[in-house]
Amino acid sequence: MFEIFGFYKFKKLNTLKKNKILLQDFLVKKNIKGTIIIANEGINATISGKPLDLKVAITKIKKILDFKNFDSENSSKSKFQPFHKAKIKIKNEVVPMGLTLSSKNKKDNHVDPKKWNKLIADKETLVLDSRKPFEYEVGTFKKSVNPDVVNFREFPKYLNKLDKKKPIAMFCTGGIRCEKASFFLEKKGFKNVFQLKGGILNYLKSIKKKESLWSGECFVFDNRISVKHGLVTGTYSMCSGCRKPVSPKDKKSKKYEEGVSCINCHDDLTQIQKGRFRMRQKQITLAKKSGSKHIFQKEFK
Repeated sequence: MFEIFGFYKFKKLNTLKKNKILLQDFLVKKNIKGTIIIANEGINATISGKPLDLKVAITKIKKILDFKNFDSENSSKSKFQPFHKAKIKIKNEVVPMGLTLSSKNKKDNHVDPKKWNKLIADKETLVLDSRKPFEYEVGTFKKSVNPDVVNFREFPKYLNKLDKKKPIAMFCTGGIRCEKASFFLEKKGFKNVFQLKGGILNYLKSIKKKESLWSGECFVFDNRISVKHGLVTGTYSMCSGCRKPVSPKDKKSKKYEEGVSCINCHDDLTQIQKGRFRMRQKQITLAKKSGSKHIFQKEFK
């Protein structure tokens, strides 16, 4: 069994290149995989490993970056290792939005999952899904709206059009995108902006399905593809042609071909691309039959 730990922290970081090397070496040593993004404004990460190794890694990360705690964190379990390798990325911002945020210049507007239902049930509240359109299609809260923004840098254009008098309840997967977006709105003079504490993952872990206002599954950026209530692995797969989530219903389409295409990309792919993808899928199938390992294989050890 693997444990998955997601977290973020807004705090000024220096010596990013040095920290990247220290983090990379330690994660490899402990066989921890996942993605860590560091910037001068802080860190955003999701990592996975065996529980004891992961616990040691979390302590080490806090020591290297001089953190006492994280702004937000969430954990879940998986029968397989959901990441292929450890990646440490240095970025200008942990969430690209054109503004820098620190823990000192943002007020606490987090709403606990147990109070969230009451907030979004109010007819006056604008329930804003701040994720990308394909994430929204996998699952979202009832009556939520999505800005239909593919690049998060374009999000401010949408936010500028919102009504300042209307309460806004924002949510995203783990909470970090809402931290940036709600801070932007605060700077613009919005007073009634709220965000779901710990994001969708915290909600699905904390709220029982019969009491939930969530519909569908939640897309995650690892090989689980999606999760359901209780953060159990969902039913979606990833299309190898366009890297978008594919539902069991989508797989029944004639345009779906395992390892090649789905209803989203079938008509856009060239025959050369499809041929290349079929060759790749053939190699994966042969590797499975022979019992050898391939790059897309899920690790159960």
